[in-house]
Amino acid sequence: MRQGRLTRWFFQNVGLASALLLFAVLFFSYNMMHPRGFSAAVAVQNANETAAIAFLAMAQTLPVLLGGLDLSVGAVMTLTNCIASELVNGSPAQILLGVVATLLSGAAFGLMNGLIVVYGRIQPIIATLATGAIAIGLALLVRPKPGGDVDGDLGWALTNSVWDFADTYGIAGGGDAWWIRPFADIPVPVIIVLLVTILVWVPFRRSVTGRTVYAIGSAEGAAFMSGLPIDRAKIAAFTLGGFFAACGGLYLAIQTSSGNADIQQAGAYTLNSIAAVVLGGTSLLGGVGSAVGSLIGAGILRVISFYFRILDIDPLLQPLIEGVVLLVAVSFGAIRTLRVKNKLDLFR
Repeated sequence: MRQGRLTRWFFQNVGLASALLLFAVLFFSYNMMHPRGFSAAVAVQNANETAAIAFLAMAQTLPVLLGGLDLSVGAVMTLTNCIASELVNGSPAQILLGVVATLLSGAAFGLMNGLIVVYGRIQPIIATLATGAIAIGLALLVRPKPGGDVDGDLGWALTNSVWDFADTYGIAGGGDAWWIRPFADIPVPVIIVLLVTILVWVPFRRSVTGRTVYAIGSAEGAAFMSGLPIDRAKIAAFTLGGFFAACGGLYLAIQTSSGNADIQQAGAYTLNSIAAVVLGGTSLLGGVGSAVGSLIGAGILRVISFYFRILDIDPLLQPLIEGVVLLVAVSFGAIRTLRVKNKLDLFR
């Protein structure tokens, strides 16, 4: 019975299972080849480089589940990165207020996207292309030149290990308490991403609104005839996507202690978010996938880039290789989906 359930889960989540297997193979191979593989320092470095794209992949997952694309996620991340570089400093109360303001600004931009898509009846890819340009313009107003200031203690604590976090703020005897030692080398960015996933994504996924998002992607007409809150689900999906993009922008500001209204960076992050979503097993046709799979897809993308360091490959080839990986992933995803006459069969 248990084996049957496992087999059924695998076939229902073949994209997620395949992504997890691929990530495990690539990650362990990379660490085996790295001179300092499996060390705390390498783990922290890798986690820092993956956190921002992980949040952006989660942001892109929601519109893709609806059957669309959000081309503004990179721009929203850039805008919130610039906002955070202005506000996340000063006293603890000021820092907290700056963090809240940054996250709310991203959610507000996502809300605007949702309202335009729902009430303007514009395709998401067109609407978000326009709003992405607006976000970049606002980012340039906030931060015409790269710079800014983010609290140094916060930046150090959130971009290193659990021990460094405890030591910075004098928690658990400065990190020397017996109960914290087993977790001392865990990168804080990993904990942050997991907490956001558990506290935000999981409740949303299990809510009526979250299930409606999946229903819209599978068959919007059937979802409407069933009386599901279509408009509310779409608006909520884009709003939550803006929140996740803001998480990425906030973390990028904390990591770099600055903000930068970089148009090329915004575009690169947007494309990588789409690649991560596809690699994580989410169908571009909508209705199939999860943010958890997108996190794994983001990990795959980053591990591929890590190989360039240890194999002495020309960095100029990285976009080419990532493009080939994305093309292969999209092709497999399309074949799997097109073979099913009714996408609801994927959940049976």
